[in-house]
Amino acid sequence: MNKKLLCAALLGGLGVAQAASAQTFDDRWYLTGDVGYNYQDNSRDTENAMFAAIGVGKFINQNWSLDGQLNWQNPKQNQDEDLWWSQYGVSLDLRRHFIAEGRTWNPYILMGLGYQRHEEEYQNFADPLNSPGQREGGNLAGKFGLGLQGDLGRVGLRTELAVRFDMDGDAVNAAGGDLGSDNFSDVLASVGVVIPLGPEPVAPTPAAPSCSDMDSDGDGVNDCDDKCPGSQAGQTIGPDGCPVQVSIDLKGVNFDFDKSTLRPDAIAILNEAVDILKRYPDLRVEVAGHTDLCGTDTYNQSLSERRARAVYDYMTSNGVDAGRLVGPNGYGESRPLVQTPQTLPDCKNETNRRTELNVQN
Repeated sequence: MNKKLLCAALLGGLGVAQAASAQTFDDRWYLTGDVGYNYQDNSRDTENAMFAAIGVGKFINQNWSLDGQLNWQNPKQNQDEDLWWSQYGVSLDLRRHFIAEGRTWNPYILMGLGYQRHEEEYQNFADPLNSPGQREGGNLAGKFGLGLQGDLGRVGLRTELAVRFDMDGDAVNAAGGDLGSDNFSDVLASVGVVIPLGPEPVAPTPAAPSCSDMDSDGDGVNDCDDKCPGSQAGQTIGPDGCPVQVSIDLKGVNFDFDKSTLRPDAIAILNEAVDILKRYPDLRVEVAGHTDLCGTDTYNQSLSERRARAVYDYMTSNGVDAGRLVGPNGYGESRPLVQTPQTLPDCKNETNRRTELNVQN
C-alpha cells in the first residue's frame, strides 16, 4: 500500500464520519477493531506493512474515553524478505473528544502508552551454521495522534493518524548489523469500528410533576391545596383555592337629611374601601345611592343619584380606576334597610340615607 491508498482510506473514513450523527455520551463498554497501514521508521530497514488491532474501551465522561488495545504487524526485511520480522503489543489509549451538539462528526486527540514485543530473524555471518539468528525483546512505546469519530447507529466509526515512538534499543537489520537506535517513530494510519456492548441506554422518564408544583386553573393556589379547581378569572380566591365573597362594608357612610355631601365620618370609611379595592385589583363594585322614605319618588331618585356620584367621585379621585366601578346608580327610596312611616318626622331614618358598594364578581 502506498501513500495514495492511505489518503483514500483516511478520506473515505472522514466522509462516512461526516455523514454519521454526532457522538453522544454513552457509558457502555465497547469493542474496537482497526485495520491500517504502518509506515515503518526508515531506520528500521523494513518495508511498510498492514497492521490490525482489537480492543475494549469506555467513555468515562462526555469528552474522554479510555481504550485497551492489542496490535500486530508483520513487516518484511528490506534486504531479505524471507527473514521473519513481527511486532505486536498492547497499549492503553486516552482520547479527548471535542463533541459539539448538532455536528455530524467529532475530532479527537490521542495519547497512549504501551509495550511492544519484537521477534526478528537476521543473517548470522559469524556462525553460518546457526543462521538465521533470532532476536526477541520488548520495550515501552508511546503514542500520539488525532482522529475523527462518528456514530452510525448500532456501531461507531473512527479514522485515525498517529505516531508511535518505539523505544527498541536492540534492533538489528537483515545482515545482523546493529541499527544503533533506541527510538523509532512509526506512523500509523487506520480506520476502525466501535461496537457498544449491551442495549442502548434509555433516557430516564421525567418524573411526573407534583401537584404542589402545578396550578391548573391559574388562581395562585397549587393543585394539592386547591379545593375548588376550575376557578374563573377575576374571582377573588382564598388560600384554599375557593372563591371568597368579598363584602365592602360602608356602614357609616350616611348622609344628613336632604343632603348629598360626604360627612367627615364617612371619609374614613371610604378610605378603607379604597384600600380594599387596591388590594384586590380584579374586584369590581357597583356604587349605589339610597334615600329614606321622606319625599316624593322623583325627588328621592335624583337625591340618591347625587349621593352615589359623591362616593364615585371620591373613590376615582383617590386612585380607584373608574373601569372597576359600576354606576353611579341611584335607587331612591326603593331599597330601605328599615321600614318606617312615610310621614314626618318618622320617615327620617339615617340608616336608609346611605351609599353601598356592591361586589359584582
